[in-house]
Amino acid sequence: MATINSNFLKLKAGYLFPEIARRVKAFSEENPDKAARIIRCGIGDVTEPLPAAVRAAMHEAIDEMGSRETFKGYGPEQGYEFLRQAIVDNEFAGLGISADEVFISDGSKCDTGNILDIFGKGNVIAITDPVYPVYVDTNVMAGNTGDADEKGAYGGLVYLPCTAENGFVADLPKEKVDLVYLCFPNNPTGAVATREQLEAWVKYAKENDTIIFFDAAYQAFVQDASIPKSIFEIEGAKDVAIEFRSFSKNGGFTGVRCAYVVIPKTVSGKDDQGNRIPLHQLWSRRHSTKFNGASYPVQKGAAAVFSEQGKAEVKALIEHYMGNAKLLVQAAKDAGLKVFGGENAPYVWVGCPAGLGSWDMFDKMLAEAQVVVTPGAGFGAAGEGWFRISAFNSRANVEEVCKRLAALLA
Repeated sequence: MATINSNFLKLKAGYLFPEIARRVKAFSEENPDKAARIIRCGIGDVTEPLPAAVRAAMHEAIDEMGSRETFKGYGPEQGYEFLRQAIVDNEFAGLGISADEVFISDGSKCDTGNILDIFGKGNVIAITDPVYPVYVDTNVMAGNTGDADEKGAYGGLVYLPCTAENGFVADLPKEKVDLVYLCFPNNPTGAVATREQLEAWVKYAKENDTIIFFDAAYQAFVQDASIPKSIFEIEGAKDVAIEFRSFSKNGGFTGVRCAYVVIPKTVSGKDDQGNRIPLHQLWSRRHSTKFNGASYPVQKGAAAVFSEQGKAEVKALIEHYMGNAKLLVQAAKDAGLKVFGGENAPYVWVGCPAGLGSWDMFDKMLAEAQVVVTPGAGFGAAGEGWFRISAFNSRANVEEVCKRLAALLA
């Protein structure tokens, strides 16, 4: 009989967002008269159309695929040179990153999970709390944890609490860790790390031989010029960090799928004999073995994000979503709730009214206001008592959510 990976049995019953979808579906079926009123501000999915420059580039690429002379079959697994170089020129200029240190993929969610393939067992792994669930769940699947306790915390992980007291930016670990996940701007809290805070993380990593997994999927939403958008803006980070980025939120690629990982050739780990091994070569081998590359039309569309027209259209998208965030922040404050985020990220992190837990607030918003939010407890124990509102929506929907929130808590 075939055996299974029993680590999957340690996972909670369902991933956060499918559970939200299940509850919304059940409510809609039980309340058909209210189903049409539901506004979804839960999952961080974009709503606005792909930029015209992206669509034009993808149409052109499709036309190329219709001619024998310009048809493209298998492309380079690491990504086409035209996209990798455009990324370096536009996102990492002056930071010493080369095009062959960029690996194109079909999503940061995949990358932040797949990166564990190149690391061995026994690493001490630190996770911020609350946190994007994929970081935790993929470590459970990989066998890097013990069982979960009654609060959902897994044995074997070092949890770094993010609270209102520390501005939802985790303090440095008191112990030595081998791998640490950082996400800035943060999902779910919308918090950002200052240059000084990131310098402290890089210093810690160098002193403790720690690898930083830096998820910068929301870097395009940073409005404050003093906030670093890349970990590689910090001196020494190229020796200790891997950065994950995506076209999903800035370019509207959630349904198109394109992202990238930056692994400098100078970042390394140790083999069983203690020899230093560049992680770049390990990821390149893994990537080439398990992935055939993002499609040519998608990569052409991604490259168009960096055209002059594409930059202008992406800027307009960012302004739209951050305008939504500003309205949501003000509405939550006017309702007397504690509010974080929404200034340099498209997520607004809101404290629940007194006496309500995260899932209680989710149910209340759905049942009484027909608004879907994300319960903070779904992101970890430290998220209890909070909920996330996504600014990814139409302006009309966001204005309606603001009205409903005010009426609900009046």
